[in-house]
Amino acid sequence: MVRIAILGCGRIGQMHATNIGRHPRTSLAAVYDIDAGAAATVAEREGTRAAATVQEILFSTEIDAILIATATPTHADYIEMAVEAGKPTLCEKPIDLDLARVEACRTRIAGSSVPIQIGFNRRFDPGHRSARNAVLAGDIGDLHQVIITSRDPSLPPRDYLEAAGGLLRDMTIHDFDLARYMLGEEPVEVFAVAGALIDPALGAELNEVDSAMIVMRTESGRQCFINNSRTAVYGYDQRVELMGSNGMVISGNRKPHEMRRYSSKIVDAGEPYQFFFVERYTEAFMAEIDAFVSAVETGCQPEVSFEDGRRALVLAEAAYKSLHERRLVQVSEIA
Repeated sequence: MVRIAILGCGRIGQMHATNIGRHPRTSLAAVYDIDAGAAATVAEREGTRAAATVQEILFSTEIDAILIATATPTHADYIEMAVEAGKPTLCEKPIDLDLARVEACRTRIAGSSVPIQIGFNRRFDPGHRSARNAVLAGDIGDLHQVIITSRDPSLPPRDYLEAAGGLLRDMTIHDFDLARYMLGEEPVEVFAVAGALIDPALGAELNEVDSAMIVMRTESGRQCFINNSRTAVYGYDQRVELMGSNGMVISGNRKPHEMRRYSSKIVDAGEPYQFFFVERYTEAFMAEIDAFVSAVETGCQPEVSFEDGRRALVLAEAAYKSLHERRLVQVSEIA
């Protein structure tokens, strides 16, 4: 059993705590949060202990690895501390909202063999992975286009938006990573349009957008289109379409079940999509833990590395540059 401790006991940390407790190859060794009460609550519920300090976790011989689920501005600091302590780490995205801070972190941990995995869990979704495997197997011929739809069920609270760092760094960053995963090549050009269509007044006040469309192209000419919305009244909309010379594959949405209703007033009516990311990506989060455990056991760098986290943020910055300057941006301008 790999003994994992969690830093951060908010919503995502609580979910990870439960998953680690349920995973057949892991045990929850400890939890920590700056709010001691929150840590104590999670520790009691999950049958583990609440650490008094981060250092208590980093230097414990009874802890094999850590999972960082704290506030984003602390991620890079904790990654550096974990590497120094020799603790393999799974860190939630993003590494940081500031690319310069990510580059500094990259420099500081350079040369280390400590496994660092970034929490781009969508790569591990069974449908998404099957779609990519179909491309690799040649099932659709030469890949031409990737279309990614990612829409949240409702606009987050104001305090979340104020701290999120912007739609493209907070939400679309998952899609930038998924695009790289599906394309099999690095995007070299980015064009973005975005606006505050859901709540224009709040968007103007916060200088924030809630709806976006991004087009990217790789060196070989493969195309990717990402569309995002902070609100989809019909549920959490998560789809990936891969178009090739010999066909197409789609990884679609999920529902609680597939029963459908027919009457004089409705036809082919089904259940709403699963509400949000915890429900939609349940299997993906568990598979993410599984991949992390394998990295810890082998000492190898994980499939989703620190560099993947950096490159996704580079694409987000390219998209923001495109948005602000109203032009096609070369990724090399950022990197």
